[in-house]
Amino acid sequence: MRSSTRREFVAGPAGRIECAVDRPDATPRGVARGVALVAHPHPLFGGSLDNKVVQTLARAFLELGYETWRPNFRGVGATEGAHDEGRGELEDLDTVLKHTGASRFILAGFSFGAAVQARLAQRRAPERLVLVGVGVTRLETPVVPEGTLVIHGENDETVPLAAVLDWARPQELPVVLVPGASHFFHRKLHVLRTIVTSNWK
Repeated sequence: MRSSTRREFVAGPAGRIECAVDRPDATPRGVARGVALVAHPHPLFGGSLDNKVVQTLARAFLELGYETWRPNFRGVGATEGAHDEGRGELEDLDTVLKHTGASRFILAGFSFGAAVQARLAQRRAPERLVLVGVGVTRLETPVVPEGTLVIHGENDETVPLAAVLDWARPQELPVVLVPGASHFFHRKLHVLRTIVTSNWK
């Protein structure tokens, strides 16, 4: 993502997990506000930690003073193992989170990664949960904590907006709509970044 990005490998249940890690440049006394763990879209459809939406989320959290971790799911890049339909991926995200040692953390994800993070939020208590283009049609997605930030493109061709609203409605969960945006937020990434940073205290 930038020249200071480092690659770190975490020992996971199915082998090593490749992560891209960025630290904020300027924080009080050099201490980050916490960790932001960002999960990428479906690995069988080209998803990786280098996805533009994932990078945009990481940049937003860096700007907010968080150390960001972007792991590759099983079978992607240098991460070992094979795709496990969300089960093993959940365990791997949990493993990376534990490895960071963070007591304060944000869980964020895009598409398939957002659905997996919703599952992890049932197990761990994040400071905030941020779901972009959440893949409710790709993976069973549970009820999420109050205050979860859900962002969706008006013209999402992969996960229809109607499906996300059907999932959100029983939870009385607001959905932030980006007019004219596709699933991958082409030419709308700056809008996505602004939504995240402006929704923070």
